[in-house]
Amino acid sequence: MTTYVALLHSIVLAPGRRLVMADLKAMAGDLGFNAPRTYVATGNLVFEADDASLADIEARLEEAFQARFGKHVDIILRTAQAWRKVAAQNPFDDGNGQDVGVRIMRRPLGPEALSMLEAFAGPQVRMQIVDGDLWVDFGGKPSETRLLSHLTTRKLGIGTLRNANTVNGLAKMVG
Repeated sequence: MTTYVALLHSIVLAPGRRLVMADLKAMAGDLGFNAPRTYVATGNLVFEADDASLADIEARLEEAFQARFGKHVDIILRTAQAWRKVAAQNPFDDGNGQDVGVRIMRRPLGPEALSMLEAFAGPQVRMQIVDGDLWVDFGGKPSETRLLSHLTTRKLGIGTLRNANTVNGLAKMVG
């Protein structure tokens, strides 16, 4: 049995309607995943399941989500071991946990992503790719930077952003 961390790219089902975490846990349970639990109400799911490829489990979760909630949502998966490594490799652990984030990628980013994003980053922004995921210290509220609107699937590929506080909370949750 392996512990997995699943990150949903969006939990907005429709204007004014967000996914309820109890419904997400129920969906995971209906798929046969054990001990489904969530961390904060932003689409973070932890569960246990038999060993399988990440792509297979991601596809099962995405198909079930579409069937149950009527919307496609990209879901990025990591094992608990890989998640603890993500948390431990934060290159900006001296920053504010709310202002530092990581875009967890389905496929690893290459250095060309940094070159493209530098044009949108202000002087206070620090960025680094670690094992294919993009860490960003926004140097203030992410919503107040031009960079945030460029961290999209269209520009970078499938991925989702989590702040360092959430990354660390999930790492504690999975031991």
